[in-house]
Amino acid sequence: MTPSRPNRRTFLKSVALGAATLALDSRARADAGRKRAIKKSLKFGMIGEGATVKEKFAVARECGFDGVEMDSPSGLDLGEVLAAKAETGIEIPGVVDSVHWRDTLSDPDASVRARGREALVTALSDCRKLGGTTVLLVPAVVNAKVSYADAYARSQEEIRKVLPAARESGVKIAIENVWNGFLLSPLEAARYVDELGTEVVGWYFDVGNIVNFGWPRHWIEALGTRIVKLDVKEYSRKRRDAEGLWKGFEAEIGEGDCDWPDTMKALDAVSYSGWASAEVAGGGRERLADVAARMDRVLSS
Repeated sequence: MTPSRPNRRTFLKSVALGAATLALDSRARADAGRKRAIKKSLKFGMIGEGATVKEKFAVARECGFDGVEMDSPSGLDLGEVLAAKAETGIEIPGVVDSVHWRDTLSDPDASVRARGREALVTALSDCRKLGGTTVLLVPAVVNAKVSYADAYARSQEEIRKVLPAARESGVKIAIENVWNGFLLSPLEAARYVDELGTEVVGWYFDVGNIVNFGWPRHWIEALGTRIVKLDVKEYSRKRRDAEGLWKGFEAEIGEGDCDWPDTMKALDAVSYSGWASAEVAGGGRERLADVAARMDRVLSS
């Protein structure tokens, strides 16, 4: 059967409909390309509302967060935390070693290093019980009494002693870049992890902490798939120069010099997926909802 020839009005409608469909398909593909498999979490101490763990988790959930990172060792009852997790649907992606600034793995005193090592083992065990996958660790602190070389050697020695516990727990030790006078180059940071010779040690990349010294993209390119978690905060060089070094951190997420489009492009290039945790000033519902919204914007940029 020969189809009938459409009239001019029908033809124009068909063209317009086709163009609109193509535009929608193109927009959908673009949106799909921007959508990343990254979940949002925040630090437990940021939640300023709620008297119990369950109430705090509920607030975090209401404000748009998928997870909460805990501290360990801590005085919290793990049973209460697990019950709150189950009742609210909040995930616990990992824990932060709570003593790594005090009982450092680089301290000249072996008894201090031993306390730090024992705390790390506890954190690994707690993280496994809570269903997390990483323990955030500041591996060493360089100062007047601790040389760079000693910090490097001592911290690696202590971490190696904990590797069996990490393997047994199935939890990774995630080294963080912080202002500790240590691992100041992305190439050195990658080498430090590689020298430990195991997949149970990775990197917890703090985007904002880099900006005073360099560019997030350079670190992401060097660390690559060693990155297992992200900390999200902002840093403003302008505020640093005008108001002082630490004032740079008071810029709100998305209003500093992290260059989030460039940072996210670099993360895409190394196929990063997983968790991004806010580490900024916390507060009540209004504040936390604003932090979550800011994270959504920069993580989708």
